[in-house]
Amino acid sequence: MGAAGGCRGNQESNVDVSGRNKNIGGLAARRRRKTWIAGATVLAVVLGGGIGALLALRPWTDEFRHGGLTISAPPAAVESSPQVGPARSNAPAPSPAGVAAALALVVGNPDLGAFAGQVTDAASATVLWSGDANTPMIPSSTAKILTTAAALLALPADHRVTTAVVTGSAPNELVLVGGGDPTLTAQPDGKGYYPNGPRLSDLVAQIRSAGRPVDTIVVDTSAYEGPTMAQGWDPVDIGEGSIAPMESVMIDGGRLQPLVEYSPRTGTPALDAGRRLAGDLGIDPARVRVGTAPPGAAEVASVRSAPLRDRLRDTMVHSDNVLAEAIGREIALATGGEASFSGAVDATSAALNKAGFDLTGLVMHDSSGLSVDDRTPARLLDRIIATAAEPNGATAVQPVGTKAKPQRDHLATTLAPMLDYLPVAGGTGSLTSRYVTQNRNGAGWVRAKTGTLSVSSALVGYVLDADGRVLTFALMSNDRPPEASRPALDAIAGTLRNCGCS
Repeated sequence: MGAAGGCRGNQESNVDVSGRNKNIGGLAARRRRKTWIAGATVLAVVLGGGIGALLALRPWTDEFRHGGLTISAPPAAVESSPQVGPARSNAPAPSPAGVAAALALVVGNPDLGAFAGQVTDAASATVLWSGDANTPMIPSSTAKILTTAAALLALPADHRVTTAVVTGSAPNELVLVGGGDPTLTAQPDGKGYYPNGPRLSDLVAQIRSAGRPVDTIVVDTSAYEGPTMAQGWDPVDIGEGSIAPMESVMIDGGRLQPLVEYSPRTGTPALDAGRRLAGDLGIDPARVRVGTAPPGAAEVASVRSAPLRDRLRDTMVHSDNVLAEAIGREIALATGGEASFSGAVDATSAALNKAGFDLTGLVMHDSSGLSVDDRTPARLLDRIIATAAEPNGATAVQPVGTKAKPQRDHLATTLAPMLDYLPVAGGTGSLTSRYVTQNRNGAGWVRAKTGTLSVSSALVGYVLDADGRVLTFALMSNDRPPEASRPALDAIAGTLRNCGCS
């Protein structure tokens, strides 16, 4: 009984506990329901207010989408017509003392190494500043100014070079005759590295149209004479994309990657051009050899280069060594000389000497400035640019502080196109990446031909100073790495831009 009673007691106790649990659970459930009801009520109020607010803001309107801001009507269209105007004729003339004072802080920069330079007021042909300007220096690519000036003096602006295909000595043989044009392209769309370069596909079409059976291609490079590499050139520059061996026919300047500026070049550009022509005609490239066209061979096909004016622009803007060398030989051939390194140098020197330029100290081994053995005084380079920019066409070099007498006005007119071939600081060609993070005051104002070798940097061109006067300059640094010397040269030209040196 006791045990049974104990059991019942336990059961009762369990019932009581269970009942209490049920009561607590019911209370919690009621509280949850009340909380839910209250929360739902608040949420409804909030949502109702929010929806009302949203409806009040009208989210489909411009004011809602733009944070309450209104949108103004677009401005009227403006048609731009950029033009280059002449420098002011009444701009104050700079003085040698003023220019010397302005340059004092920058021409002594040790990053310039062995330094030489000259600055001229183009309007009066007055030499404003000169430092070792008669000392022969390594010009690097500023030597292209010599070649360009000689080409403008010796050749018409629309002069072109022809690449031809003629009959060979055998019945089924054709000869690709190189006339000295490295701008031929084999790109399928006809758009090679050089703008408006002749197309190999046009030669192929003309050959096929002639209906002659052909199984052999001979490549005639006899238009050029002498070595294919100049004194002072490094063969490593072929693989690094600065030059190709100079032969009288090439495709895209001998580039292995036709559209890449500093693509590695081929060591056999003429033979490669013949092989590409053979391949496009369906001929085994193994049946291509170097030879010469027979006398009196009939022309089967031909294409012509872009005009000289266009090729000079590309030479200067992009500092193209192959194109400069080809133009040097073009001058030589047109003036009765030998199409070789020495013949091109002689023809260039003859044209400049005939125009009255003092060539004292000039020693050149090529037409591009790639040779480390080239030497040019800053005086000569500045004089050429100053003559191109000089309204009176003065030619004689004058001492500091004196003025040149106007002579042969046509000379300035002949050389003036060179000014448009020069790269723009921070904007075009070899000056695109300069005057961007340093010396920004010269960006857009300095126009100059660059020159860079591992042992030489140079900058030759012109700038409009703060008074509106055109100043020409030739700045040459030797014996310093370009990463040090180029910013130092840029700073000098930038200082001339800021110079109010009247």
